[in-house]
Amino acid sequence: MSRPIKEYDDIPGTTVFDGERSRQGFHLNMFCMSLMNAQSRAAFKANEAEYLQRFALTDEQRAAVLQRDWNGMIALGGNIYFMAKLIFSDGKSVQYVAAQMAGMSQEAYAQMMLNGGRSPNGNRYQWEQANG
Repeated sequence: MSRPIKEYDDIPGTTVFDGERSRQGFHLNMFCMSLMNAQSRAAFKANEAEYLQRFALTDEQRAAVLQRDWNGMIALGGNIYFMAKLIFSDGKSVQYVAAQMAGMSQEAYAQMMLNGGRSPNGNRYQWEQANG
């Protein structure tokens, strides 16, 4: 069953973490939280696919973790604050992952942010695009 369309689904470039996404991503986020423990991080690094079997993830969530598909994890209910545990376990920064999510190099992303952020051109609400 697909979820009903919400008004905030039309925010360009944004996936809102609401109650439905929280329920959808519960096991994904609990996996991420497990990485706060050094033994769990070591077990995950030793065999990522095997470690993920400890959690009731969907096949799509499992694949997103293994591929480090950050946007995919968010779409599947991942919360960036929980995902930070995975980011840091990988020895990466949030800026690195934000750049990956934006399809940019970390340097280009940092420069874009220093220059005031992403241009609103091409990042309008769908209703704005439809009405000019």
